[in-house]
Amino acid sequence: MRKGVVIAGFGGQGVMLVGELLAEAGMEENKYVTFLPSYGPEQRGGTANCHVVISDTTIASPIVSKPDAIIVFNLPSLDKFEPTVKENGVIIINKSLVPREVRRNDVRVLQIDVQSVAEEIGSPKVMNMILLGAYTEIEKPVSLTTLKKAMSVILTGRKASLIELNEKALDRGAEIAKEFMGVI
Repeated sequence: MRKGVVIAGFGGQGVMLVGELLAEAGMEENKYVTFLPSYGPEQRGGTANCHVVISDTTIASPIVSKPDAIIVFNLPSLDKFEPTVKENGVIIINKSLVPREVRRNDVRVLQIDVQSVAEEIGSPKVMNMILLGAYTEIEKPVSLTTLKKAMSVILTGRKASLIELNEKALDRGAEIAKEFMGVI
């Protein structure tokens, strides 16, 4: 098993947190992991993306040139990374900020109105976790249980109070993905 994903959006949307959590969960499951963050020149509001590879075998490069999946937080990220996804790959989109349809017909596309779902959960800050939960359910690079465990490693100090809310968002994203895949 080898899963390569690109997570992309604006700085401040939690793109890097998603990548860090995936990488930590991969290490928790004793898998080979790479995490390669990339920032635009601005810290907040600029572009941000990261490449994460989780594998049962050694990883030759941290760069994911043909990702199995992309998690897209905004329109510029869809424009940039849509052409790179492998045939039959997955594109998970924050429909709240991406006003256009995917132009390819050889990939699976899950569009989630994450703003509405986050409001249902009770916080706009969990939009990234909804997308991560959906990705994890579809691609299964790590288990949702391990991902939740990784939160206690990454979200420490005052951020530890956000773990329960983030776990709810992961679960809700996974539920949406199950509906998408016709599992429920």
